[in-house]
Amino acid sequence: MSLCKVPPWWLGMALSTWLSVGVQAQSAWSERMVESVMRWHPDSIVVGGKKTALWNYEQGFVLKGIERVWTRTGHGRYFEYLRQNTDRFLDKEGNIRTYKRSDYNLDHVASGRTLLTLYQKSLPDRTRYRQAADRLWAQLGQQPRTPEGGYWHKQRYPHQMWLDGLFMAEPFAAEYSALFGHPEHFQDIARQFALIEARAVDEKTGLIYHAFDASRKEPWADPKTGRSGQFWGRAVGWYAMALVDVLDYFPADHPERKTLIGYLQRLAPVLLRYQDASSGLWYQILDQAGREGNYPEASASCMFVYALAKGTRLGYLPATYAAAARKGYEGVLSSFVKEETDGTLSLHQTVSVGGLGGSPYRDGSYEYYLSEPLRTNDLKGVGAFIFASLEMEIAAGSRVGEGKSVLLDTYFNREFRPGTSGQPEPYHYTWDDQQHSGFWLWGTIFRDLGAQTRSLPEVPTAGTLAGADVYIIVDPDTPRETAQPNYLEATHRAAIRTWVERGGVLVLMANDTANCEIPRFNQLAGLFGIRFTDKNRNRVQGSQFEQGRIDIPAGTLIFGQTRAVYIKELAPLALAAPAEALVTDQGDVILARAKYGKGTVLAVGDPWLYNEYVDGRKIPPHFQNFRAAQELSAWLLAQVPAR
Repeated sequence: MSLCKVPPWWLGMALSTWLSVGVQAQSAWSERMVESVMRWHPDSIVVGGKKTALWNYEQGFVLKGIERVWTRTGHGRYFEYLRQNTDRFLDKEGNIRTYKRSDYNLDHVASGRTLLTLYQKSLPDRTRYRQAADRLWAQLGQQPRTPEGGYWHKQRYPHQMWLDGLFMAEPFAAEYSALFGHPEHFQDIARQFALIEARAVDEKTGLIYHAFDASRKEPWADPKTGRSGQFWGRAVGWYAMALVDVLDYFPADHPERKTLIGYLQRLAPVLLRYQDASSGLWYQILDQAGREGNYPEASASCMFVYALAKGTRLGYLPATYAAAARKGYEGVLSSFVKEETDGTLSLHQTVSVGGLGGSPYRDGSYEYYLSEPLRTNDLKGVGAFIFASLEMEIAAGSRVGEGKSVLLDTYFNREFRPGTSGQPEPYHYTWDDQQHSGFWLWGTIFRDLGAQTRSLPEVPTAGTLAGADVYIIVDPDTPRETAQPNYLEATHRAAIRTWVERGGVLVLMANDTANCEIPRFNQLAGLFGIRFTDKNRNRVQGSQFEQGRIDIPAGTLIFGQTRAVYIKELAPLALAAPAEALVTDQGDVILARAKYGKGTVLAVGDPWLYNEYVDGRKIPPHFQNFRAAQELSAWLLAQVPAR
């Protein structure tokens, strides 16, 4: 095996293995590690030296990383691996094999994040994922607490809050609360962090002790403060990751959101203070780098890279923290990652465990933490490496959308279905819809390119379009789809035309004539020399996917790498000046653009980038809809005039 040496300029420029639009290549570190995991565990993920798979946070941690690599690549086999590994634990009623609620172990909640992922996807048996998630939610409802309301880490660790528990429970709790309509629970999530900040943060260094005992009875606990004795790297790493992940679901208008961001902003400069200046890494015991026996530790280093990089990307931290994340990641690749002769990667120097109490008793001393063995390919390190790699790959790729806003119409396309909380919810070509019918994955691509995605449930006017750089109108409703459809009227067309003329990028996505209000949509498209015709082509019978094939020649504008896509039942285009064809097939115009004033209009006769045909789960892999979505998204954002 050979050590991966990374030049110091690696993250300061676009990687040679990446496409110019920010599409990651097959050799991205995150994907290579996922492929390695799937080779180590082809059947199911087994943790440590166990002989069988158990419901365990380590397996859930890695599966969450694999999920994110799936959303970055569109490779359906990653989703299937995630699903199969989760399904092994569930029966038809959503009971979880090897899980015992009576343990009241927060570690067992962490894998619930994969349940929430699977429940939101189009799967025939998805109800059982909700049932299983409900069981974990019920555990949190009955979890023993300290007098101040902090979760005990486990039933067998009474009165103790551990930093690990924040990552194990709170990202799941936040997503569950957002998904199933429990806004009142966000206050309790914020309270768990507030208690750690109040009870476990060292006033002198700003570092956080591994745990505190509210009863002050444990031998490892300081009799006055209840705190444990050391600043264990991975414990602080779990806490930092928990902060940036919980914020993904915390309501934008919740008063505690700013408080949580403040905790991250307090912690970030502390992490920089204890980052090794030479290697960029962090040590097993954070504040004692020069002490005998201490060493740079892989999982903590990856966790801090992830938290700093994600915090910077999402604007919680100043851009200056990106350099620290970059330096840390260079150190991870140079010091811990090795390429094996069989093509897999291995991650070295992850400490196997770190705990307090128990039998034999762990006293929380410096000597204890240094006594735990190091492991190669420990899943806690591997999962953290996947997370860190994803963030650094996003940072190294194209950020053409930085500071730009992509607005999706939900006024002319306005359909509802029964929601998870019992109330009707909008769906069908929306950013939030993760089932086959939604644009969730397309929205993820835009966001990875740095753009903000928003929805417009109101009429387009100069005011409502202000601040939007890209505006997407897809499949306006007919009375067949919506009882009282909103139609594109003359005032709307005038506002949109003016917005385009001033530099807006407009995307018009029709559908076959039976499913789209074509006449008024054509009046808008006609302003730019485009008409959706009455022809309905690419009718696909069953799974005869080749009937929906569109070939894209090399050198086609927008699509530098895409060669074949799947688009079924679409309306071809008829063009007049200023419109021009970009993609044609058998004499039909499939995709066209028009330059109008300072703006750009792009039109296609089908909403072909919805999840069903982008996520790699249904159509054969030689169709490159996911890559096409990446290239098209980057191109649209690049058309926005410089301010």
